[in-house]
Amino acid sequence: MLINLSIKNYALIDSLSVSFRDHLSTITGETGAGKSILLGALGLVLGKRADTSTLKDANKKCIIEAKFLISNYQLEGFFEENDIDFETETIIRREISPTGKSRAFINDTPTTLQVLQDLSEKLIDVHSQHQTMQLSDVNFQFQIIDALAANAPKIDSYKRGLKLFNQLSKELNELKKNQEAATQNYEYNLHLFDELEKSNLQSDEQEVIEQSLDKLNNIEEIKLNLSEAQALALAEEIGLQTLLNAFAANLSKIVTYSNEYKEIYDRVLSVKIEFDDIAGEIENFNENVDFDPLELQKLNDRLQLIYNLQKKHSVSTIAELLQKQEELSVKVDAVENSSAAISEKEKEINSVAEKIDKLAKSIFQEREKAIPVLIRKLEDSLGNLGMENTRFKLVISHTNQYFQNGKDELQLFISANRGANFGELKKIASGGELSRIMLSVKAILSEYLKLPTIIFDEIDTGVSGDVSQKMADIMQQMSINMQVITITHLPQIAAKGKQHYKVYKEDIENNIVTRLKELTEIERIEEIAEMLGGKEISKTAIEHAKQLLN
Repeated sequence: MLINLSIKNYALIDSLSVSFRDHLSTITGETGAGKSILLGALGLVLGKRADTSTLKDANKKCIIEAKFLISNYQLEGFFEENDIDFETETIIRREISPTGKSRAFINDTPTTLQVLQDLSEKLIDVHSQHQTMQLSDVNFQFQIIDALAANAPKIDSYKRGLKLFNQLSKELNELKKNQEAATQNYEYNLHLFDELEKSNLQSDEQEVIEQSLDKLNNIEEIKLNLSEAQALALAEEIGLQTLLNAFAANLSKIVTYSNEYKEIYDRVLSVKIEFDDIAGEIENFNENVDFDPLELQKLNDRLQLIYNLQKKHSVSTIAELLQKQEELSVKVDAVENSSAAISEKEKEINSVAEKIDKLAKSIFQEREKAIPVLIRKLEDSLGNLGMENTRFKLVISHTNQYFQNGKDELQLFISANRGANFGELKKIASGGELSRIMLSVKAILSEYLKLPTIIFDEIDTGVSGDVSQKMADIMQQMSINMQVITITHLPQIAAKGKQHYKVYKEDIENNIVTRLKELTEIERIEEIAEMLGGKEISKTAIEHAKQLLN
């Protein structure tokens, strides 16, 4: 419920603060007094776009605050989801600076316009004259039917299922697209992969082959140097082994004379053992060094294969070739296994489709049951509003197409006069008739939904007399369970309000400003009398005003 609206530096308003209460409140005022300014300011605080042209004083900030009592709205989850402190008396504030910068706050927490708009939809419904055209909107028509059918939980489940269905369908299309692209290159990729796989590459073999080839290509030099080294080591008289034996024999003769001699002898003996081992290995190497032209050709062929593969794939190492092999394997597998993946995805989609189809069918059946109830209530309500010959026809059909609220298509037809043909609503009904239909719709919805505060902006346009009295009765009935605020130019409706506000202009030192005040009982009689008879208030108008108020 809206309990206070505060406006500073907006349009013709310097500063204004007004409190609202429950049940039905009426707002009246002369044409041009500023009723639209009030709605404009309220629209800003509810999240509409703003610019600096709305500032009364272009050098000052515009601040608009609206305080709502929300204890019965079950909005704790919304506040938690958006990381905003929940208060039973929630304050929404909108600021527009002279530079045009706009800021929005909920309970002093900065927020975005989108969050502000999302919250506002749950708090207040501002119904302006042009919004009667919503009646021709199929989505709005479904909202009315679904309210009577209590379809909200099913539609929420359906929407979640449809979101999953659309996501899976997108994934399926992506799989098919990838399969098509991959299939085009499949044969070539398979050839490249098979070539690498058959090569049986080892990560370090290139270095080993290159070393082996270096050895085979220099076999003569290796043989020559090994032979000379063997001769130097093993020659009978001057070989290093013979000389080292003699050297060790001389030292062995004096080892008993000193520990130092013993130590030096042991070291020489150690060298002799190591040298004997080296000499033996050199002899072994020399005996086994042999030139094998077949091995040389085999290694050259292998290395050339590696070089060719590296050139083909624009890489320089076997590690990179192995990486290419892995990538090709993935591409080949993607094609070879894509049919299975697509089949699995299709099964998943069919399973989800089966569930949402079942929900959609149930939604359709509940809508079918609700339509006769809605038609009866609408026709009864409009009968009381001077449209007793109005008849409605709602044609609903279940389709194979998925919509956001089910799988149904809906057509609304109206006949405004007895015996007249049915036609489209916007072509048959006048502006005044559309207003009465919308009021009836809102009244019916208030029986089934916990509607927020509703503001009617001259919904009584085009009606008068007894019809306006009936419209007032409907709004008064609605206000038993919700806050209703109506801006009206009809005294019959103004008199029905539990509280009555007047919008007026005031000239303060050649500065025109808009004011809003709650009328006292006497002021209210005078205002309604003026609405009945004009500026020159007669006794008859006063008496008539009192009768309306009573």
